Amino acid sequence: MITDRERAPLTRSFFDRPVLDVAPDLLGRILVRTTPDGAIELRLTEVEAYAGPVDPGSHAYRGRTERNAVMFGPPGHSYVYFTYGMWHCLNLVCGPEGTPSGILLRGGEIIRGADLARANRPTSRKDADLAQGPARLATALAVDRSLNGSDVCDPWTSVAGEPAGSPFRVLTGTPPAAGLVRSGPRTGVGGEGAVHPWRFWIDGDRTVSPYRAHAPRRRR
Repeated sequence: MITDRERAPLTRSFFDRPVLDVAPDLLGRILVRTTPDGAIELRLTEVEAYAGPVDPGSHAYRGRTERNAVMFGPPGHSYVYFTYGMWHCLNLVCGPEGTPSGILLRGGEIIRGADLARANRPTSRKDADLAQGPARLATALAVDRSLNGSDVCDPWTSVAGEPAGSPFRVLTGTPPAAGLVRSGPRTGVGGEGAVHPWRFWIDGDRTVSPYRAHAPRRRR
């Protein structure tokens, strides 16, 4: 049972901090995705930090583009990108405006609206893998580029008891005990960016995705 305190929305000041402070602090928080069919709630269990101009693994490393522009804006907004011509991925922008840092949401446990998530991911074999990995997470939550730039700190309102306004909010939830937070290399990041232990996850949680090292593409 989630308490009223756990359901308090996080404020913009939470995201207006260095990315390496915000990323592990997102673990255990609850992401709410409102859809026309109802709300889906996800307890975050795995994230990755990307530190903009000092991080070769970041989309913002080489500067501002039309694709990554939201990363240069105010903190507490969503950054959605399309990858490999198949999948969307959901990130949360953090740090002061003009400093393009973001956190990739890699995995989580669906704690409400599982029927909606299953409808979005009919090939899922079990609830634990509904949002296990960034592409699965975005698919389970019906995320696409139309949600890019959404304000996750939009003032809380409700209609008939359901959150209204922004399609995303992040609630306080319950952060895990410090001893359960693990860190290591980011999945699939190569080159200079491979050395950063900027992937954070809750140890032993079944919704955390398996780690995969970067595998350079072979030319045919």
